[in-house]
Amino acid sequence: MDQIKLSFLLLITVLLMACSGNDQTQIDLVKRPDTAHSNTNYIGNKAPLKPSAFIKLPVGSIQPEGWLKEYLVRQQNGLTGHLGEISAWLQKEDNAWLATDGKGKWGWEEVPYWLKGFANLGYILNDKRILDESKVWIEAALASQRTDGNFGPERMTHGGQDFWGNMIMLYCLQSYYEYSNDQRVIDLMTKYFKFQLTVPDEEFLTPYWQRIRGGDNLHSVMWLYNRTGEEFLLELMEKIHRNTAPWTSRDHQRSDIQCRQHKRYNDQDWPEWWTTQIDWHNVNHAQCFREPAQYYLLSHKEADLKATYDNFNIIREYFGQVPGGMFGSDENCRPGYDDPRQGIETCGIVEQMNSDEHLLRITGDPFWADHAEEVAFNTYPAAVMPDFKSLHYITSPNMVLCDHENHHPGIDNSGPFLMMNPFSSRCCQHNHAQGWPYFVENLWMATPDNGLVAAIYSASTVKAKVANGKDITIKQETNYPFEEQIKLSLEVKEAVEFPLYLRIPGWCKNAGIKVNGQKLDLQTSAAGYAKLTRKWQSGDVVIIDFPMELGVKRWEKNHNSASVNYGPLTFSLKIEEAYERKDSEETAIGDSQWQDGVDKAKWPSWEISPLSAWNYGLIYDANNLANSFEVVKGEWPGNNFPFTPEAAPIKLKAKGKRIPEWQIDEHKLCGEIMDSPVASSEKTEDIELIPMGAARLRISAFPVVK
Repeated sequence: MDQIKLSFLLLITVLLMACSGNDQTQIDLVKRPDTAHSNTNYIGNKAPLKPSAFIKLPVGSIQPEGWLKEYLVRQQNGLTGHLGEISAWLQKEDNAWLATDGKGKWGWEEVPYWLKGFANLGYILNDKRILDESKVWIEAALASQRTDGNFGPERMTHGGQDFWGNMIMLYCLQSYYEYSNDQRVIDLMTKYFKFQLTVPDEEFLTPYWQRIRGGDNLHSVMWLYNRTGEEFLLELMEKIHRNTAPWTSRDHQRSDIQCRQHKRYNDQDWPEWWTTQIDWHNVNHAQCFREPAQYYLLSHKEADLKATYDNFNIIREYFGQVPGGMFGSDENCRPGYDDPRQGIETCGIVEQMNSDEHLLRITGDPFWADHAEEVAFNTYPAAVMPDFKSLHYITSPNMVLCDHENHHPGIDNSGPFLMMNPFSSRCCQHNHAQGWPYFVENLWMATPDNGLVAAIYSASTVKAKVANGKDITIKQETNYPFEEQIKLSLEVKEAVEFPLYLRIPGWCKNAGIKVNGQKLDLQTSAAGYAKLTRKWQSGDVVIIDFPMELGVKRWEKNHNSASVNYGPLTFSLKIEEAYERKDSEETAIGDSQWQDGVDKAKWPSWEISPLSAWNYGLIYDANNLANSFEVVKGEWPGNNFPFTPEAAPIKLKAKGKRIPEWQIDEHKLCGEIMDSPVASSEKTEDIELIPMGAARLRISAFPVVK
């Protein structure tokens, strides 16, 4: 009997040791993944291209959950999902994108701008209506290829072919290929790029838009090269870079900077730094500053990679001393116009997010994921109405009135560019569509060592291949960025060993990780990745804690103003908002083009006016933020949508004083902010701050009271 007991105890011990062995998790802190490996499950960069740090998963691999899914559903039911029914640029009659000869009245950037988000929304949500409508345009693009290899609208500019619209359509075709594996996409792109190679340099990427934005063409050539390896594509890469605007240079002639150039004071000499960027148009910069980093994959020159970082920093040095991640450009940056009331196009917002996602894949630098989150959580949500049926052309960190008046020259644009309008501009109403679908597609990525990285955080489910082709599903449960904890639950058919990378945000100083309840030793005070390597099994659970702390950012170069942060969220003054419905046709700008017969009453515009005071200066003790701000956490909204003043689940209680001289100015804009500290004899009041993304009227950069 004792022998039986002893044998049983030995068996239990062996089993426990085996279980303990299986539960061993190796954790390493790394700044970047090792690109010496080559992922065997997904297509990465072929030599001589430099390996990318991360590899994009095919569209549809990642399903959004939580508030992010709710946002996509609202987009599906809102402007993105129905723009094809109201925009004349998307009507099928006389549309050059549907014509095999490329001729028609409607045929430039609007169709592919909209389609790149619309189609991907369908791929992600598996919406049959969207999929069917997208296929009409995809099939037309595939059928439009002519005998010389060119395709799409026949559009000429400055004596040569305008390649810009095609650059956007190539994005659409690449996503369609990821979804369908339709060989016709590869065939069309191969023939088209052979055609581009035959175009003389003097007729290739001629000014203006296509020359500035050649990096998008370069991206698509690299995408095709990684799938076919045809050497002529390397020659075309060099040609595209050679003919693209020189985003690597710093000593341009003013005459070479082609965006509209307005300075604040007529007697002011142009600042020397103005010639450090080839273009100061907001969308161009957000979209094109990355081109040197893309070319770096071919050149292998660190100077090219550095040029992209420099471009990013230069525009923010002079126009980006504001919260929310963007910069004060309105349409074009202008010397002297750098106040937090200057804004950014919705086009610029979504293009910046797209650039951040590109650069995250190229470099692996977690900074780009941090920045994508900063823009996505704080700036982008307030650019659109909660029902996603109208949007701003311009969104600013300090914006206290959204109406249909002309605010020029306070902002660069002349016209009703601040109100919420369903169809007011040719670009943003179409281009906004890419923002959230592309964000979803970059939440998870493959790593060179056959692993996965949780790159950008949001509730989601990813299905991917790891190790030697094993299928895995990871469900991410969280209300991040409104809460600190993230839960990852893994499902596999059989135990499989692979590395799982978890991005540590730059704002988080004390991250914690548990695997199956066991706390891992993680000591880090800087951004990077926690690399978890183990033999993963179904039922494994990873808990990530990103403790959020209060912080105040002083913008010394912008009147020493202050913004308040809590983790990845920036906060704005809660202003009571009054919405007034307006007739969209009467308040639209001149180049709006509605389809005939549209019931415009179904698509109203909105003016938003303040019903409460907004001219507060902030009072706080820099040495004791906990006593200056109270973090108040409420219930999660029942509709799963936290981006409204009423539903925001986190609020801050603070102290402030009104500044009577800070008023609406002669341009009917929030007056320019004054130098801090500011004197005020007004009484101290309790004020409430809400997440910046939930505030469509907002003061996000505050003067600080003495």
